[in-house]
Amino acid sequence: MSARTAPFLAAYDALLARWPVPVEALTVRTHHGTTRINACGPQDGRPLVLLHGGGATSTMWSANAAALAGAGHRVLAVDLIGDPGRSVHDGTALDGVPGLLGWLDAVLDGLSVTEADLCGHSYGGWIALEYALHAPARVRRLALLDPTQCFAGFRPGYLLRALPLFLPGRTPARARAYLDWETGGGHRLDPDWRELYALGYADFPASRVVTGPRPTPARLRTLTTPVLALLAARSRAHDPARIADTARRTLPSADVAVLQDTTHHDLPTAAAPEVNRRLVDFLSATRAERPHPKGP
Repeated sequence: MSARTAPFLAAYDALLARWPVPVEALTVRTHHGTTRINACGPQDGRPLVLLHGGGATSTMWSANAAALAGAGHRVLAVDLIGDPGRSVHDGTALDGVPGLLGWLDAVLDGLSVTEADLCGHSYGGWIALEYALHAPARVRRLALLDPTQCFAGFRPGYLLRALPLFLPGRTPARARAYLDWETGGGHRLDPDWRELYALGYADFPASRVVTGPRPTPARLRTLTTPVLALLAARSRAHDPARIADTARRTLPSADVAVLQDTTHHDLPTAAAPEVNRRLVDFLSATRAERPHPKGP
């Protein structure tokens, strides 16, 4: 632990200790480095892999993990390699989208998971969708929480606000200001998580973010995995109405809902009761079943 990252890691551990369910820290070594997985729920439960948004760390699932574990899932909350968190990218570079998907293949192999449900938020939603297209036999069900770069691009204004997070001279104040702008003041964010996010962008040595093009409509239509998409009505990252329309057109069997009074970053926490209920209902169905859509 370096002096630079010590405050971040201390804040990470303190936040994880507040989870309302016992957590087991797992690690998987791949040729890219060591991946940290925060696991909870029954050992023999159906695997549910959670992929966080950029800079959010797996601690972001604090309001969701207990409900998902309580429904019988073996929750596997992954810290993305190269992102702020307790994964350590001290091996080879990811080398683009194939490398990123290969890393997730290796993590699942290391966990002895042959098939799992996937749930991703924001950037983690894009990774989850790409992985379901890459390895459909390994993904039983796919849940996307206000995913970015899946069904439409970013709003230009959002990109301008996010740009300072990736420029030299980053400070916690920049990250706090960005979160508070996107969430309308940050009042419904966990304050400890808000501070961890700010420390991560300012102090944690992250690797180059792996991005890629949005899946084309033709490619999306090849997806056979059942999909749930929950969108934030007040998201500043993109136009939620456009996202919902595109998702329904390209994935006509998907359950798509826009959750009112939610923003891109506070969706998993501000709407936790509704998000958890919808996730549990969706994930409890068998592969051949699909729950009836609920809400708009």
